Amino acid sequence: METVLPETEQPSLPLIPEVIASRAYIRGGESKAVLLDDLRQAIGEPQTMLWIGLKDPDQAMLELVGKQLGLSEEVVGDLHARHRLPKVMDYDEVVLIVAMTVEIRATDGMPNFGETQILIGPNFLLTTRRGAVGSHTELRKRLEKMPGRIARGPDYIATELLDLMIDRYNIAYDQFEKTVENIEQSMLMRGIEGFKVKKLYQIRRDFQRMHSMIAPLEEVCRRLSRVEMMPVSSVERLRFADLSDRVGRVDRLLDNLGDGLAFAFEAGMLIEQSKQTDTTRRLAAWAAILAVPTAIAGIYGMNFDNIPELKWKYGFLMSVALMATVCSFMYYKFRQSKWL
Repeated sequence: METVLPETEQPSLPLIPEVIASRAYIRGGESKAVLLDDLRQAIGEPQTMLWIGLKDPDQAMLELVGKQLGLSEEVVGDLHARHRLPKVMDYDEVVLIVAMTVEIRATDGMPNFGETQILIGPNFLLTTRRGAVGSHTELRKRLEKMPGRIARGPDYIATELLDLMIDRYNIAYDQFEKTVENIEQSMLMRGIEGFKVKKLYQIRRDFQRMHSMIAPLEEVCRRLSRVEMMPVSSVERLRFADLSDRVGRVDRLLDNLGDGLAFAFEAGMLIEQSKQTDTTRRLAAWAAILAVPTAIAGIYGMNFDNIPELKWKYGFLMSVALMATVCSFMYYKFRQSKWL
């Protein structure tokens, strides 16, 4: 099996779309593309670090890479499995970090969720993306311009990757907050309507999913900063501690956004109830006003010979004037009490 050149050097479409990049960095500076069949040989060279990037790989691809890197069946199985939450798994010689990606779609302003796996080895780094839209190409280009940082090893690059994902969390939060603000303003002005209830439910559901996918990463970074793991140096453990604090800040922002969603829903319900109460008052007021002429007309509609003013010349005009006077007085009082 052949491996194409990475995105940074391949102008045409890759022959193997699962392989985004496969490069060996010698002493952090000189780099070269490496075929998948040559991975074992590359990681055996002194002062060489290998960085492989895969996107939506299948089982056969992972087995091939795992065989070349000397990974156990357990590690390959966990790489192939789909994970629901961030986690870290220590296999002694290698460490697997699972993080979730959150990116806002430009079409409807709703979040798109994905998964990124970072496998840290003694002298190699394997990244696997599933469902994630944002790539790591820009980060790779930036680090290639600073050989000293690549020379710090795969654990340092792992911290840079997590830092990039946290930056995207903040961007997703800012964009999602705008969507929530638009819904809040609409509900505060016009109350809750049928389609808005569905939209709000979808937003709250996606918000809960976003929160559950980001919050556990704080504990993952905290564990990487406190627990000694073979591929993670003591220097990079300090960076993981900083990343834990950054995730914690994003998580607190999400908590505030959740409170805003709850307030918007409650405010919309109160406005809707106020509208219903106002409508009920108007109907009751008009019913009371119309009850007066209905009662008078009903009485004079009875078939009795002796009814006051029945045969009077101005009886009809008097009854109409009476109805108009009483109804006008009631209308005035209802308007005064703001029922109409």
